[in-house]
Amino acid sequence: MKNLRGVVGGSVAVVVSAVFFLVPFAFIFVTASKSVSESSLLKFSWPQHFVLLDNLKQALAANDYLMIIAFINSVILTVVSVAALVLLGAMVAYVWQRRGGRFAGVINVLVLAGLIVPPAVVPTIWVLQKVGLFKTMPGLILIEIAFGLPFCILLFRAFIASVPRDLDEAATVDGAGPVQIFFRVIFPVLRSVMMTVIILQTVFVYNDFQNPLYFLPGTENATIQVTLLSFQSQFNTQYNLLFANILLVTVPPLIMFMFFNRKIVEGMAAGSVKG
Repeated sequence: MKNLRGVVGGSVAVVVSAVFFLVPFAFIFVTASKSVSESSLLKFSWPQHFVLLDNLKQALAANDYLMIIAFINSVILTVVSVAALVLLGAMVAYVWQRRGGRFAGVINVLVLAGLIVPPAVVPTIWVLQKVGLFKTMPGLILIEIAFGLPFCILLFRAFIASVPRDLDEAATVDGAGPVQIFFRVIFPVLRSVMMTVIILQTVFVYNDFQNPLYFLPGTENATIQVTLLSFQSQFNTQYNLLFANILLVTVPPLIMFMFFNRKIVEGMAAGSVKG
């Protein structure tokens, strides 16, 4: 009886979640496929004339191809930030797990503070201005790394705790130093949790709207999410182009999540069970 209730409850939760996700996405798709006059009605109906490709072309060409420039900026931001998060997160987690010692408690407090304490926008802008990184891509990359690092460290540490110390000792006997032990022995073992970190942080950084808006203002440095703000004011009477822009922004992370969601679950489960 309990199993039946669990199955029914889980099925209901899946259906409700699917409805809350699929219905808005379907509305975005059909509105982006309509003409200007049809889309202005904001009705959830199939378009009489399917003009999705034309709307996508116009959305891409708007504002001197701002969408394409913003996509390139988002790709640079995401790739560099995620690569740094994987490398730094794994290194910090390894040192914390293996050689925390008396500083383990301090590191624990700092990592948890990074997860719990909300970011202070104004002081952060002041710091970036003093070091000359405000309104620059390197400054925003550092912000994304700082905000995402605590979560990555905890995931890596949970997995590294399951790696036998015998591997470290055997490598030490063979004459390997700490850096060689990490990159040749530990780092290759972290493949599953590494995929989880890469996928999650890619989605988080790519979809980030707040940080680029605060720390990288200006259309010349716009990221893909910030373009929605300018497009909303520009296409407030052309909902077909506005929703075409939203569709272009939504599809890449959606495709990535659909193909790699099993890797996310495997990496999270591996860290939680073995940690």
